[in-house]
Amino acid sequence: MEKYKMNIKKTILVVSLGIFIACSSNDSGADDEEFDSVTSYDITTILSKFDGIEAVSYEVNGNTVTINTTDLPNHTSPYWPINNPLYEDYNGTNTNWRQNPNSIGEQNITFTISLNPAEAVNKEATPMGPIGISRNGVIFYNQYAAGGAALTNEIDSFDQWFGHPAGTQYHYHIEPTFLTQEFGDDAFLGLLADGFPVYGPVENGTRLSNSDLDEFHGHTSVTADFPEGIYHYHITDQDPYINGNGFFGTPGNISR
Repeated sequence: MEKYKMNIKKTILVVSLGIFIACSSNDSGADDEEFDSVTSYDITTILSKFDGIEAVSYEVNGNTVTINTTDLPNHTSPYWPINNPLYEDYNGTNTNWRQNPNSIGEQNITFTISLNPAEAVNKEATPMGPIGISRNGVIFYNQYAAGGAALTNEIDSFDQWFGHPAGTQYHYHIEPTFLTQEFGDDAFLGLLADGFPVYGPVENGTRLSNSDLDEFHGHTSVTADFPEGIYHYHITDQDPYINGNGFFGTPGNISR
């Protein structure tokens, strides 16, 4: 009886593909929903953006990549020791700028990140401290100052490239203008710990605002590096700047 039923289905397919599609449309819709819920990507090709960066080394192990950084920026700053060749007085545009008492020092920070990021069922809040790594090896922090306060006052201590150190740990909370100046406002800027990429504030010639993005400060679309499309975060000039209400995917391990 089962074999007979299978023969009938094959006959219907040969005689009328349209009837077959109509009769199976409910099953097809269910399959699409299941596919969408488990969509994953492969970020292996983007790792080459870290090649040649003195602060960064990485190693692929199975379906993860281990990225180590010394967190030393490859650009000038008044936070370098004064005898460092990259030391430079503040020459930015913030008339309220004030230098904090910290200075840049070498770190040993390791991210273990999935090469196949996927949307997390249970979203996790971003921690204080490192949440990702930029393409020059400097770490990303979230949108909060110490104690979970707004960045309103702390922004006045950001150097001319919009970074500053906490203790000796240099980091970016907002747009790393050295990178957008170097690679473009629409360029790949780094990875968050969940494996999803971070891009600049421009997409397809349009400067994005928070209203263009979801609550995690990202969306899914085609990028120059992922022509098939990928979920990715964007920098904007409004709080939360880099990342919103937690990671879109499942963050890997961060050790320091």
